[in-house]
This record gives sequence, structure tokens and C-alpha cells, in this order.
Amino acid sequence: MAAAPVGAAPGARRARWSLRRRLVAVVLGLVLLVGLAMGTVSTLALRDSLVAQVDARAVAAAERAVRATQGARSGGDDTAPAGRPDLAPRGDRPPPLGVPGQDVGTVSLVRTDGATRAQYIDADASFVDLSAAQVAALQDVPADGAVHSVDLDGLGTYRAVALVTEGDDLVVNALPTAAVDATVEQYVVIEVLAAVGALLVAAVGGSLLVRHELRPLTRVAATAARVAEQPLGHGEVAITARVDERDTDPGTEVGQVGAALNRMLGHVEQALAQRHESESQVRRFVADASHELRTPLASIRGYTELVRRSPDELPPDALAALARVEAESVRMTALVDDLLLLARLDAGRPLDREPVDVAALAVDAVADAHAAGPDHDWRLDLPGDGADGGEPDDDLTVLGDDHRLRQVLANLTSNARRHTPPGTRVTVGVRRDGPDVVLTVADDGPGVPPELRDRLFQRFTRGDASRNRAAGSTGLGLAIAHAVVTAHGGTLTCTSAPGRTQFVARVPAAPP
Repeated sequence: MAAAPVGAAPGARRARWSLRRRLVAVVLGLVLLVGLAMGTVSTLALRDSLVAQVDARAVAAAERAVRATQGARSGGDDTAPAGRPDLAPRGDRPPPLGVPGQDVGTVSLVRTDGATRAQYIDADASFVDLSAAQVAALQDVPADGAVHSVDLDGLGTYRAVALVTEGDDLVVNALPTAAVDATVEQYVVIEVLAAVGALLVAAVGGSLLVRHELRPLTRVAATAARVAEQPLGHGEVAITARVDERDTDPGTEVGQVGAALNRMLGHVEQALAQRHESESQVRRFVADASHELRTPLASIRGYTELVRRSPDELPPDALAALARVEAESVRMTALVDDLLLLARLDAGRPLDREPVDVAALAVDAVADAHAAGPDHDWRLDLPGDGADGGEPDDDLTVLGDDHRLRQVLANLTSNARRHTPPGTRVTVGVRRDGPDVVLTVADDGPGVPPELRDRLFQRFTRGDASRNRAAGSTGLGLAIAHAVVTAHGGTLTCTSAPGRTQFVARVPAAPP
């Protein structure tokens, strides 16, 4: 597994190129590799061909020089060609140079009887003597009739041929490779320009071609994105988005993906429909059962009170049992009412919509909480009281159900009272934040256990120690508060740490 780059944030992933960019990059890479291979092979072949031509000319020039040297040694004609006295019969003359047919730049060296002459033909067709270092380099060329490369100081690289005549004379002829190098360089420049043009054409053409070929995949991804944006978590769900039939051809890879996606969406839609039907049945059962249980519970409670108020003397154990039955019937009635409320909220039944002053609800909630838990330190934080710097005339009115919003405050304050030790400070605050009215209930208690934070608003969530039936908690209070706030178009969140737990309810404010 590769190590993360030094200084990279933990969990950070390097951004990858899109499939379109990678395909274009692959096309350009292949074009570049093919161009490099062809250019290298053709350049080497061209250079070998040009060098072979130079070698052939160098061998021919050396053979002509050998014949001229042998002719000069044998005497021949006493007359020299016009303008070439060095080709006249030798006598005491130095060995001949400048054999007819030599090219400009040709270097010639003849060593006869210890006498050495070495010259080259310049651009003006004049003979220029070679330096001692250049002569030494030519004399080091093996006299085997083969062509060898030799570097002449100040003149460049040459292809040289050294031969020994029948009279043991040394003849060396060399031709420059400057023309070969210039031709190869010009060819390389042309190849580079052609490669750049080919890359540009491949980039533009590849981009257009890849874009066209990936259009079906783009349409499939757009369909998946539309499905991902649908609220599939609750309620009746109908997934109407499907991959177009033209993108479901099983003969193509994209068509196989599109067809598989359509089948998967069909299965998901069927599973969601079954889930919704099951949830609807459960909600109907809970609502019906809760409604039906209210009557017998009311009867149990009524008969219990009637027996307790009977003028007949009852044993103390019977009175205690009756008191216990009455208390449990009260608790069970509250549980049934909570279940019935949740079932109605799940069914989407509308709540009352009337102006509600949240500040007044907070004042009443703190007063009730102080009466129920006098061992806690209850505080009220309202705009303009100096606690938050708000203005006294902040509009803290919302359109909602007064009774249900009171129930939210009652559940939140009851939760803070039951699950914090005596002496804990609990602050109930109300403020305006843009288009929302924000209601907070904060305490400095021990905090919510980490294992409960993710499922705090789920039904029947209770801690092992403090959240139990003996403490009077059913595990539905926060679930009801969350459902009521959500039904009002708001949100309920919780942040908790040891020494600071805060529930924040945001509800849209009433329009002016």
C-alpha cells in the first residue's frame, strides 16, 4: 500500500482524472510512442544511408588518389595537366595532391619516401595545409582500406580511408560528415514539427471522439444522479427515472451497465413499495391499538379511583395495590398517547397552524420545570435580558400548534431534569436567527453517552443506567420532540460533551 504524501491531510485522497481525460491521455501517449519509434528508426536509417554514401565517395576518392600517386612514381608523361603542376612527373617533387574529382572539404594526405603532404580543399577550391595535430590524426587511421571516423581539430568529423600503394606510399583521403549532420538535423526538426502537429490533431480529434463515445455513459450517470436526489428514506417512493432504451444495448459495455441499472432500480422500487406497505400496516396497527387501548385504560383508572373512594374499609395491602394499579394505568395511558401521536405524525396528519409566541412558551416551560425539579438551577435566556445582546422587540412568533410546541419544551426540559444530577444548571433560551426562531435547552451535566448520540432521536432509546422505566422514561420523549419539530418544517439537533449538552430546535418564523 502506497504511503500518503508528506504533509497530506489524514484521509485525503488525490484527485483522479476523469475517464474522458484518461482516454485522451492514452491516445496521445500511443501517438507519441509510435511517433518516437518511427522517427527514431527513420532518422537512424537516413543517417546510415547518408553515411554509406559518404563512405562510398571516400573509398572512390582514395582509389583515385592511389592511382595518381602510383602514376606519379612511375614517371608517366613529362607534362602536367594545365594548372596542376603537382601532378607532373615526380623527379624531386613532393607527392601529388588534389586529384581531379575531389569534393570541397576533401582532406588528402600522401606520404612518400618520408615526405608528407597534407591539405584540404576549402570553399574557394583552394588548397590549405593541415596542422600537425590534424596530420597526426590522419596518420593514425588504420591502412586497411576500411572507412573510419576521425575527428580533425578545427574541421570536424570525417570519414577517412587509408591505403598503401605498391611503392609503400601512404595515401589517406577523408570526406566531411557536416552535410550528413545538417541533413539529419533538418530531418529531425521536420519530424518534431510533424509530431507536434499530429499530437494536436490527435488531442482535438481524440477529445471529440471520446466525448461522442462517452455520451451514453454520461446519460447513464445522469439517471443515477437523478435517482440519488430522490428522498428514498421515508414515505411512498416511486422511482420514475430509468436509463433510456438506446443506452441499454447488451452488445455494448455501456448498454450492459444501463440495463443492469434499470433492473436494479426496478428491484429497489419494489423493495421500497413493500417497505412502505409494511410501515403503513405497522402505523395503522399502532394507531388502532393505541386508540382501542385508551378506553380500557380509562375504565381501569376509573374503577380504581372508585374503589379507593369507597366508604368500605379496605386492608392497607389492597389500598397499596390499587394505588400501584392506578399509577401504572396513568403511565400506560401516557405511553399510549405518545404512540398515537407518533403514528399520527408518521401518517402526515396536519397540525394546527396559528401564531404562537415561543418566548411565552419558554417562560411557562421554565416555571413548570422549576416546580417539577426544584433541585436544579433553571435559567431563562430571552432577547433583551442582557444574556445574548438581542433586541427586546425581536419577533419570536411561529405558525404552529401551541399544544405540540409546549410538549416539545416539556420533553426537552424533562429530559434535562431526569438525566442530570441535582444542582445542574439548565438554561432555556429563545432567539431569532434570520428566518428562524431558535429554541435551545442547554445544561452543564455529564453529557449524553457517545453510544447514544447517533440514535438519540430514535424511538425507545434509553441508557442502561439513567434512562430506564423506573425513572419514568419511555424512550419516546425525544422522538416525539423531533417528530413535532420536523412536522413544523424545522430541525432538532443535539451537541453534547461532558459539562455541556445543548438541544437546538429551529422553526421557521411566522411571516410579518
